[in-house]
Amino acid sequence: VIRHRDVRASHFGVIDKFRLQVSEQSQRKALGRKEIIATLLPSAKEQQQKEEEEKRIKEHLTESVFFEQTLCQPENRTASSGPSLLTVFLGIVCVAALMLPTLGDMETLVPLYLHLSVNQKLVAAYVLG
Repeated sequence: VIRHRDVRASHFGVIDKFRLQVSEQSQRKALGRKEIIATLLPSAKEQQQKEEEEKRIKEHLTESVFFEQTLCQPENRTASSGPSLLTVFLGIVCVAALMLPTLGDMETLVPLYLHLSVNQKLVAAYVLG
């Protein structure tokens, strides 16, 4: 028995796959398997309520508000194909942070206030990754 315990309208139409595998208890080798595809569908009552709601919304929009459609001319923007300036700057800061010495390194020319902890370096590596 397979039960869907989280039934919501947002899950309608979602496709799930279940794999059934048959084997003997004493052996690990599978005797057979089958994949079953299941789609969660709304009940007839829920479908009818949804259709009525959509119909009411459409009627309300057509009766109360008339929209004047204007032709929108496409904007002449050049699409930037590369990463944003903020992303590049953040990457450079993270690389610089990883190159700084760790707390406890004594033989460096870098001032002590620029020594980073291991946790700070882990955060920089996580952001960079």
